[in-house]
Amino acid sequence: MIDQIPITAGTPRVAPTPEDGAARPDLRHSAEAFETAFLAEMLKHSGMVASSDRDEQGDSPFASFMADAYAEALMRRGGTGLAARIEQALAQRLQGDTT
Repeated sequence: MIDQIPITAGTPRVAPTPEDGAARPDLRHSAEAFETAFLAEMLKHSGMVASSDRDEQGDSPFASFMADAYAEALMRRGGTGLAARIEQALAQRLQGDTT
């Protein structure tokens, strides 16, 4: 089912430069986790992850799992570039923070 979402060339990942704090794997991990969660929420509200097993209210009990799987698949294929931008912003903010 994941192969049904066409993934075209999106915003390429932009690696932070050394002066932006590129040697911070914790920032990368946090930024990618945020982008994955963001994509999952977008997919849940888009209606793209509807399935045939609906309850009485018309909701699919497994739609959130499917949205999470789609979001993770999108991230494995490069994401949207949001994580790289967040990582850069966090690194710049941390450099300016002297406390």
